[in-house]
Amino acid sequence: MVSLVEDFGEHIGRAMGWPRMAGKAAAVLMLSETPMTLAELQQALDASKGSVSETTRLLITHGTVERFKETGSRHFVFRWRDDAWVGCLQHTLDQTKQLLELAERRHRVATELSATGRRRLRQMRDYYRFIVRGLEDLLSEYRELSKDPAGR
Repeated sequence: MVSLVEDFGEHIGRAMGWPRMAGKAAAVLMLSETPMTLAELQQALDASKGSVSETTRLLITHGTVERFKETGSRHFVFRWRDDAWVGCLQHTLDQTKQLLELAERRHRVATELSATGRRRLRQMRDYYRFIVRGLEDLLSEYRELSKDPAGR
């Protein structure tokens, strides 16, 4: 499992623009049979409390990990979400919608800009409209696909 964790740290970290630690934590949590405490993650990753805390916040923000308290426990635990890939895609869609909102808002009031500036804002708006539509379709399709009872 160590080589898999290192592989995730290297490749997921780079692909997502995350620190290596986030990729490694993603692997550990994805492969864990049970939720893990911060201390267990620290030990598994051989990392400081602050580093693991920052890393888990990143994974939560990106929709792949959840933090909760188990019944009767005083400590929070972390686990890979059952719908982590839906969460990841939803996070990407939400970020892209924010960029679309910016492009639409600025395009509406771009009268003070040059023709080149207005054209580029229009292109930005059109691009993000296209991407949002595509991501919404992908998310809907993937949600249906992930309901497949055969587990394919």
